[in-house]
Amino acid sequence: MNLPEIKNIRNVAIVGHGHTGKTSFVSAILFDSGAVNRLGKVDQGNTVTDFDPEEIERKITISSSLCFCDWKGNRFNIIDTPGYGNFIMDTKACLMGVDSAVILVCGVSGVEVQTEKIWEILEELGLPRIFVINKLDRENSDFERALSSIKESFGRGCVPVQLPIGKESEFKGMIDLLKMKAYIFEKDESGSFKEMEIPEEYVEVAKKKREELMEMVAENDETLMANFFEKGELDEGELREGLRKSVLNKLIFPVFVSSALLNIGIQPILDAFVDYLPSPLDRKPPKGKINGNEVEIIPSSDQPFSAFVFKTISDPYAGRISIFRVFSGKVSPDSSVVNSIKGTTEKLGGLFYLQGKQQIPAPLAQAGDILATARLKDTLTGDTLSSKDNPIAFEPIKFPQSSISFAIEPKTRQDEEKISTALQRIAEEDPTIRFERDPQTKELLISGNGQLHVEIIVSKLKKKYNVDVVLRRPKIPYKETIKGTSDVQGKYKKQTGGRGQYGDVKIKMEPLPRGMDFEFVDQIFGGAIPKNYIPSVEKGIQEARQKGVLAGYPVVDFRVILYDGSYHEVDSSDLAFKIAASMAFKKGMLAANPTLLEPIMNVEIYAPEAYLGDIMGNLNGRRGRIVGVEERGGKSVIKAQVPMAEMLDFEPSLTSITGGRGSYSMEFSHYEEVPPHLQQKIIAQAKEEGKIPSEEEE
Repeated sequence: MNLPEIKNIRNVAIVGHGHTGKTSFVSAILFDSGAVNRLGKVDQGNTVTDFDPEEIERKITISSSLCFCDWKGNRFNIIDTPGYGNFIMDTKACLMGVDSAVILVCGVSGVEVQTEKIWEILEELGLPRIFVINKLDRENSDFERALSSIKESFGRGCVPVQLPIGKESEFKGMIDLLKMKAYIFEKDESGSFKEMEIPEEYVEVAKKKREELMEMVAENDETLMANFFEKGELDEGELREGLRKSVLNKLIFPVFVSSALLNIGIQPILDAFVDYLPSPLDRKPPKGKINGNEVEIIPSSDQPFSAFVFKTISDPYAGRISIFRVFSGKVSPDSSVVNSIKGTTEKLGGLFYLQGKQQIPAPLAQAGDILATARLKDTLTGDTLSSKDNPIAFEPIKFPQSSISFAIEPKTRQDEEKISTALQRIAEEDPTIRFERDPQTKELLISGNGQLHVEIIVSKLKKKYNVDVVLRRPKIPYKETIKGTSDVQGKYKKQTGGRGQYGDVKIKMEPLPRGMDFEFVDQIFGGAIPKNYIPSVEKGIQEARQKGVLAGYPVVDFRVILYDGSYHEVDSSDLAFKIAASMAFKKGMLAANPTLLEPIMNVEIYAPEAYLGDIMGNLNGRRGRIVGVEERGGKSVIKAQVPMAEMLDFEPSLTSITGGRGSYSMEFSHYEEVPPHLQQKIIAQAKEEGKIPSEEEE
């Protein structure tokens, strides 16, 4: 395989809302460029980039996939990305490895929720981009309506460079506003087309749209503006060069047209990749750090090696595959490199290009290219690989906190033995997944970006790792405490022939400020209880407080003062004093006005301003307190504190209120007392579940 020159590389992500035809678009690119000999179809489950069984079954992209093709002497590294909100962080991670993006918009639906969210990420990363209005062969598709939605959402810089010929089922080609020629495509999915003069009925509208395009391009260049005023127009060469500069400077976002399913319009867009999208040399050099000092990374193969790992694939058989973008230097397949984030040395497990799941060996990785390697020990998504002499480190990817949690339970003992390894593999592949054992409820919790996200992980556990689990809502980790004080005695006396058991303690209990947990104070004077038994008294209370008297939850934020007691020379023992302390604790709890505490979460909700009223109303209905509202990145951010118990089903409500335009994150804040009327329900449920110790146990 010939290695491309850096000036001829285009690293492009195909992005957009779900079901805009991204995977079909990529399939058509691979077919038209000759990279594959068959036009893959999502409905037939035979596309190059949707190869995961879950993707084939659901007919959606769940995980981004890499492929490549050559076009007129240029190398295109293309990433097919997910379009659903649950998987948007995978898309964001991949965007850190490319130089530009193609945003697909459905000709029927126009701009949708994830289109807006992806635009925000592209703005944040400063990536040049073009639009493609796809599915123009569909019933109810409308180019002008879709274009209007793009302009309304993203501004007047979104300018058509093509116009469609024919509507809906009659869509058959497009007008090139730079060449002022028409391209008429065959309807046999071959991608074959003929260049011809513009049909008469389109001439006037084409002239008008070309004039608008010339004005936009001239606006961004003083020389072109002078030429435009002087001659009244720009020739094709001036227009093409001016458009390229405007795209690279993110001033113009050209709009193209297509039907990926029918393979109409793809080849002119591939030409546009070459003409308007940046090579790695056209981008502003990225910045990294060497020993804490910021440096600019020059995109040249003559520089020290540096690469950013933006995706990890974990396979139960092939192991870990790391996909990386080389920003500088070059490296051979058997090289050793440094993971400059973790400070470890890695031996590359070969180098290869990915064509979906197919691995094609590469002789070298050089600046500007995107490749993969296998079996790295410590390297994960967001890490930097570099030469030993120049340990360049790029800023790692910041993944948001997972927003929804479920409890998972292995179905069999065999599943239980395998689940830990399987979850670890999945977390390597998807850093937005979190799993942990709740220390209080003892449940294994899995957290993700949404219910669909978690359900797919559960499905993947079964299909990929043969681990069967049950998904349940997590238990709320309530706690108990006291509001009053008490002074009680716990005496344990047992005589069964021979040596007996005797322990006697007197304690005072009093509340502590929230978050102080537990304090034990020894105030024994005069040897009422020998010092060697004092630790057993504390141990008895520590063990007893793991199950409170109200609903069997751990007891927190209280102080125990041991001030008196008695002992027997022969019958006293550590066990007797431990049991006596436990008895005293339970009596003291009941006498000190016990109450239940619940976890309160700090919640941040991101949504357009129009939905603020409805969201606040919903939070109030969940016993939430609004802390504040602020503007961030063109969206309103509501900050609130809400009981965890009320947030378990918040995701579908937010989706319903905002039409999918809202998102949220939450993290633990503190504990507060549960309202009395809700305490009764929690206590009744605890009795049903047998959490409260029975009289016999006491």
